[in-house]
Amino acid sequence: MVQLIVGKKGKGKTKALLDKVNEEIRNILGNVVFLDKNTKHMYELNNKIRLIVVPDFDIESADSFVGFVAGIISQDHDLQQMYFDSFRNIACLEDEDISDTVAKLDKLSEKYSVDMVLSVSTDKQELPENLRERVIMAL
Repeated sequence: MVQLIVGKKGKGKTKALLDKVNEEIRNILGNVVFLDKNTKHMYELNNKIRLIVVPDFDIESADSFVGFVAGIISQDHDLQQMYFDSFRNIACLEDEDISDTVAKLDKLSEKYSVDMVLSVSTDKQELPENLRERVIMAL
């Protein structure tokens, strides 16, 4: 399942995402991955959570990003959850529709039983209608 945390830049999405991942790590048996644009929040994450800095891997398109996520899933059979901070930035979707990429991530999520939570810098009203039901927090 893919879920969204939405709100304009500076509204506290990253803090909400960090709080959620740090709370969830206590309750699950599998592995958790946190994808971010830099290491700024490294020390705010529980040490059981694997931080991946996406720009270090030279991702240049949304399709490359989906392939990158598939690669992460393929290498860790115990992976249970993935968290994506600054989703539009790390997925190369600045000022673009995220619907297709979210749909592709949802297929991966369902096929491999990996829950995903995405932090997206946009208001809930600005999301396409089909994505609004995925919002778990609007700031």
